[in-house]
Amino acid sequence: MEKQLTSDARGHQLTNINVWTPDSQWLVYDVRPHGGSFSGSNIERVNVASGETQVLYRAPEGAHVGVVTASPVQPGRYVFIHGPENPDASWQYDFHHRRGVIVSDPLRNEAVTLDAMDITAPYTSGALRGGTHVHVFSPDGSRLSFTYNDHVLHELDPALDLRNVGIALSGYPVASAKHHPREYDGSHFCVLVSDTTATPAPGSDDINRAYEEGWIGGEGYLKPDGRRQRWALAFIGDTLSANGEKHPEIFVVDLPPSDEDYLRAGEKPLQGTPETLPAPPAGVKQRRITFTEKGIATQPRHWLRTSPDGTQIAFLMRDKQDVVQVWTVSPNGGEPLQISHTATGIQSAFSWSPDGESLALVCDNSVMRLDVATGEMTRLTDRTEIAPCADAVVYSPDGSKVAFMRQCGEFAQIAVTSGS
Repeated sequence: MEKQLTSDARGHQLTNINVWTPDSQWLVYDVRPHGGSFSGSNIERVNVASGETQVLYRAPEGAHVGVVTASPVQPGRYVFIHGPENPDASWQYDFHHRRGVIVSDPLRNEAVTLDAMDITAPYTSGALRGGTHVHVFSPDGSRLSFTYNDHVLHELDPALDLRNVGIALSGYPVASAKHHPREYDGSHFCVLVSDTTATPAPGSDDINRAYEEGWIGGEGYLKPDGRRQRWALAFIGDTLSANGEKHPEIFVVDLPPSDEDYLRAGEKPLQGTPETLPAPPAGVKQRRITFTEKGIATQPRHWLRTSPDGTQIAFLMRDKQDVVQVWTVSPNGGEPLQISHTATGIQSAFSWSPDGESLALVCDNSVMRLDVATGEMTRLTDRTEIAPCADAVVYSPDGSKVAFMRQCGEFAQIAVTSGS
């Protein structure tokens, strides 16, 4: 049975993953008129049993905040985007002017900046030179992934400011020299792990954009030789076909086994140069996983999500009838497998159930459960004239519920339904 949890005259925005507290009792969200804007000042949570709401954080000094996720293992620990305080004509919220912050119980209003900012050469290893976005804790809570845009290259030439994927590693705080009033320290050592180029060669594995990443497995995945790759991310990378058309494909980066490995530079400086982006650590190489005829789907917007055992990366792609379906592929590569066979197509992002047996998503204007083994769809909500919002359909950690949003007049409201 569907239960609406919010109803006040404000927009309520769920992120696409990790919106539940580990005990499956609370949902975290930000407050903004609609998903495309970034004008909210609060991070909040709502209790799914009582409907009680609590403010977790209020942004100070004219800043805006949003896109909150919770640690899957540490109760009371949250991460979200923080825009600049005291924005002015020269520095205001933008892709390359934002940072991640973490707040933890009981001192919720003491936001700790995740990623150091250092935009004055020579740059600092472990610091970034721009803005991070959609911060997601790894399944064990030890590190986070994010997407990134670069201030230094944006100032040089906006066409060189390419979207990338990065990692924030705890236990290695970074201090900026603070030669610019907008520079700051960070609690985590941050590196980019994707490799992009502004001029990808047509027909190659080059990409000019890396985005919509997801951690692979609760404990990584098994390679064909039986060895376990403990840390890895899957993401979408935009390639160019032989005739120059954009083809989004799936890529995987295997990450270092030890924390210290992140501190070692590869062929290019970790911190970047005035003309180049920060570069991946030594030993981090990206692999192309899919080689599709037309590229995977990017509408509806979705994030790559991997089964808990790490064997299947789920994604959306059009079938031969041009209908958007769920497919899966191994992080080791191989042919994608079509999972859904709907007549109307998938309408949203999705999430895996904790047991790895199903996905929750929107199809035919209903929240549905998709059985991964059989492809069978089960309605979890009644079909409505207006479909539930596409941004987030998220299983609770205990698998009993699914959180989603509905557009109710001008604003989105949060609801839950049974997970089976």
